[in-house]
Amino acid sequence: MNKIDRIQLGLRNEDLRLSAPFRISGHVFEVSPVTLVTLRKGECTGRGEAAGVYYTQDTPAKMLPAIEYLRDVLQGGISRHELRALLPAGGARNAVDCALWELEAAIEGVPAWQLAGMQPPKPLLTTFTVGADDPDVMAQRARAYTHARAIKLKLTGEADLDIARLRAVRAARPDAWIGVDANQGYVPGTLSRLLPALVDEGVSLLEQPCRRGFETELDGVDRTVPIAADESILDLDELEERAHLFDVVNIKLDKCGGLTEGLMMAERARQLGKRVMVGNMVGTSLAMAPAFLLGQFCDIVDLDGPLFLDHDRKPGVVYADGHVDCPANVWGTPDAVTA
Repeated sequence: MNKIDRIQLGLRNEDLRLSAPFRISGHVFEVSPVTLVTLRKGECTGRGEAAGVYYTQDTPAKMLPAIEYLRDVLQGGISRHELRALLPAGGARNAVDCALWELEAAIEGVPAWQLAGMQPPKPLLTTFTVGADDPDVMAQRARAYTHARAIKLKLTGEADLDIARLRAVRAARPDAWIGVDANQGYVPGTLSRLLPALVDEGVSLLEQPCRRGFETELDGVDRTVPIAADESILDLDELEERAHLFDVVNIKLDKCGGLTEGLMMAERARQLGKRVMVGNMVGTSLAMAPAFLLGQFCDIVDLDGPLFLDHDRKPGVVYADGHVDCPANVWGTPDAVTA
């Protein structure tokens, strides 16, 4: 975590248009705003992209001025360790942290994975997400993922409809690993109706069934299907407080504030005996690339964000045979294309 001084900061927001509306519990998305950070020192460049976390009102509209406010401090010189004390967990810190990783990699002439003490990264089996819709539509979309080996379904908390959605997708893809993501849509009464169907249809993961702040609703719930925390665990502090309530921890760089904290969370979750997942808010390959490094330490990978966009950045991550791979020229190596 070397301190880098005399940095030039570039900062802007972009709206990423989705190729089709995407529905989860309580929300329909058509555009994904993101904040882009570019850090330059001499001929070296580092980039970071972040979407923030909508359910905590951490949005690019707020992230950009938060970073701008610290322009003089950032340009004067900072390390990733110092950044963790300067900005709270969230999208603003994520964008700057990832830019610092790539800038340091460029200055040192080594890839970011080597700075992190990792082995060369390998392609990762990833889930492919089917947004909430009519059961037949979801089954059609799951069937269209011909290359997918793992599929994640978005549920809305309407138990009977969600069960119909699940059964339709399972009938369409009897071969696939299936996980479901409720995005806080369930309460104890409706969850008790959903759980037997998850078992019957061979579901391997139930992500965030309860509302953030109401985690005690999971007390006494049958854990035949492992339960993952997403909205319930944002950062390292919340991991310490709430990991005992879950079987799996879904780490997202936009939640925790960057690759630096994400790697710390993965290590700590392992120490606590938890399985680890990496996820993403919708974003381009520039956002997926640092999460791909974190994914090297994870049991479950959900990095399909660029597939929902009208246009991705080039060069971009590659999806093939159910896997995601991040070529060296995408981000975080001396070969990365930064134009």
